[in-house]
Amino acid sequence: MPPKIVKKGAFMSNIPYVAAIKQLALEKGLNEEIVFQIIESAIAAAYRKDYGKPGQHVTASIDPKTGAIQLWRVHRVVENEEAIENPTVDILPTEAKKIQKGAKVGDEIKIELPYHEDFGRIAAQTAKQVIIQRLREAERDVLYQEFKDKENQIINTVVQQIEGKTVIVGLGKTTGILLPSGQIPGEEYHVGKRLRVCIQEVEETVRGPRIIVSRSSEEFIRQLFIMEVPEMASNTVEIKSIAREPGARTKIAVWSDDDNIDPVGSAVGQRGARVQAILSEIGEEKVDIILHSSDTKENITNALSPAKIKKITLSKGTQTAKVEVEEDQLSLAIGRRGQNVRLASKLTGWEIDIVSKEGKTSKKDEIDPDDEKPNIDEPEENEGSSTKESIEKK
Repeated sequence: MPPKIVKKGAFMSNIPYVAAIKQLALEKGLNEEIVFQIIESAIAAAYRKDYGKPGQHVTASIDPKTGAIQLWRVHRVVENEEAIENPTVDILPTEAKKIQKGAKVGDEIKIELPYHEDFGRIAAQTAKQVIIQRLREAERDVLYQEFKDKENQIINTVVQQIEGKTVIVGLGKTTGILLPSGQIPGEEYHVGKRLRVCIQEVEETVRGPRIIVSRSSEEFIRQLFIMEVPEMASNTVEIKSIAREPGARTKIAVWSDDDNIDPVGSAVGQRGARVQAILSEIGEEKVDIILHSSDTKENITNALSPAKIKKITLSKGTQTAKVEVEEDQLSLAIGRRGQNVRLASKLTGWEIDIVSKEGKTSKKDEIDPDDEKPNIDEPEENEGSSTKESIEKK
């Protein structure tokens, strides 16, 4: 049963007032309904302060067409005295039925409040700060949700400010933070530079959303390929895994269940056009595109490309693969500073030990720790990669 409303008068209509609210919503980029709710809440609070009693539940309503304002005092019907939590709001059924015939436990009864001539001026003064604060909160909520929905997506930005090693980029009404860990090693930034970044994380704070962006993440590479390769955007070609050392090299494993599609060729594009577009975005970083296989040995063989593999022995208990190669393939399989085997391990999820046929062994974990960090300033040896397997920016 709808609540009974005892009418005692309504505020005068004010069409210019409505136009101002709609203009405010437009400027703030907020839904009109949200702005009306904020102002209604502030008006109700102001009325309760000046003409009501502490603890009363007062609500307000603004007609979105005429601007007419009405206010109500709301009561809740409770079963007995033990259930009364707020004496100014909760009433018993016997009292409720005097206001609304047939009222029962759980119903809400709204009694319209009287109009006061000087309420407009007092309400404006009392509610001003409340409205400003609530609008700011609403803006923060809208921004947070907007960018939360864009997590793991690439957007275009412009460098606005550089604070030490941290880069601040413009994101429309807010900014994003490109931390040193999210930057590509060796890449230079300056105010006004245009960048593509991946929304890595969005945190809600009292000052608004804190948006962390990245260019060094594996997701950044994934999204670049999805943007450039239609077959990946349509899920005809799937990226199975990515292993990346930003600024140096990335290995990406691709696969398709359509026998008529070459997943590696799709990623590379005609004459390397697609992958070249990606390479132009990541500077001197190299990209190896390999074919993923459900067969573990074949997958490891592909991941260690361009090295030629002689034999692979798997230890499933320790998730370790012992890979045997010819002596002349040992350095190629390991890669400069252990990079090739290190990325292959990340790509396949297997710990890979490289062993030469002559008995020389090189484990990924035995690489000199000082050499772990890739040095992109040194020229890299030609590892014999094919066009589809390893493509470099020329």
